[in-house]
Amino acid sequence: MGGHVTGAVTALAGELPEWVTLLRAPNPGPMTLDGTNTWLLRAAPGEPALVVDPGPADEGHLAAIAERGPIGLVLITHGHPDHTEASRHLHELLGGVPVRAADPAHSVGGPPLDDAGVDGHGLRIRVVPTPGHTADSVCFLVEHGGRRAVLTGDTILGRGTTVVAHPDGHLGDYLSSLELLSTYRGIPALPGHGPALADCGAAADFYLAHRRARLDQVRAALDAGARTAAEVVAKVYADVDRSLWWAAEWSVRAQLEYLGRESGDDDAGLDRP
Repeated sequence: MGGHVTGAVTALAGELPEWVTLLRAPNPGPMTLDGTNTWLLRAAPGEPALVVDPGPADEGHLAAIAERGPIGLVLITHGHPDHTEASRHLHELLGGVPVRAADPAHSVGGPPLDDAGVDGHGLRIRVVPTPGHTADSVCFLVEHGGRRAVLTGDTILGRGTTVVAHPDGHLGDYLSSLELLSTYRGIPALPGHGPALADCGAAADFYLAHRRARLDQVRAALDAGARTAAEVVAKVYADVDRSLWWAAEWSVRAQLEYLGRESGDDDAGLDRP
């Protein structure tokens, strides 16, 4: 959900490291932008590749991933279906290649991710816990050949801003995660949706400023008499297409929780059509 921000929040990345390939899933939409980004990372020709976020269960997309074999591992940034729906099918298609996520519910044929890191098949990979968008969100700091990149999932998007998916997501956690990512200066960000960005730290700075400004707007809406998440959305997101207000309510509920204010609404949950 982009809110008032619809463009890239920092400069786009130029040439990506030679060990990075983007395979974009054919699931464009208001919440997925151009589609889910499936990232393929390979240290050298012939080495097993790592797949990050297999995406939706689209046969053509799965075939495109499998054609890039050999593949040694599938990693998940968080458990939303547009990132994980294909996981089990891809696991089977690749002959049992493990799928690893922070949440055991989204791991298939392998242990959940932890601080011990992963075998990157020639790539140095650090698992960076970044809860907030969801409780199980992680990023991956990858290094090879003197170049680094941060795979940010939905914590930082290539265009616009993301939703804090209340009640699973938590704004306080999200702000802390952005503060951590703001230290990754000059490192390209490879997001779950949208184009790659040149500077993960600069993007995180923008997101932090945006979130703090949004909190000020929510406070002003409450002071003006708004009492529910829906009423706050109507004031703060008035210039956003009403078809996306249901998504804005996720973030507003997270903001109200962060501010210690009850929304007065029933939670709509995360499975909105």
